[in-house]
Amino acid sequence: MLQRIQTIFLFLIVVSMAIVLGFPIWEKTGAGSTELVSLTAWQLTYTKGISSQITPVYYLALMALVVAGVSLFTIFKYRNRLLQMGLCAINAIVLTALMGFVLYLTLYKGKEFFNPDDQGHFRYGFFGIVAALIFNMLANRFIRRDEKLVQESNRLR
Repeated sequence: MLQRIQTIFLFLIVVSMAIVLGFPIWEKTGAGSTELVSLTAWQLTYTKGISSQITPVYYLALMALVVAGVSLFTIFKYRNRLLQMGLCAINAIVLTALMGFVLYLTLYKGKEFFNPDDQGHFRYGFFGIVAALIFNMLANRFIRRDEKLVQESNRLR
């Protein structure tokens, strides 16, 4: 049934991944605002004055698309709750890897640029990843609750 609460959480994962794909994840501004480092799901951009150095990070966008696709697929597999739990586990693994890559790029690669004491600021895209992790956990919890309810009702028959 599509009207279950986990369907809403799975759809919110898709919305969160759209936020990750559309908004900056992290930014760091140098002294005098002439230097700027920005991380999106598509690229890491270092700008100094009028010159820019762009490093593609397409693997972040690919992981976000995989999470969104698996979540959409999971919504329509409501008759097979065990498959839904497995797909939520896959989503959790990919989301954890996505968070790990983002933290690596921001905390370690970000120090290579100007002012190593300044860590920069996380933007909407980062909080989209955090929200997706929480929504995935909640969806999995409600899927397990439904499965437990069905198992208990089968036992009573």
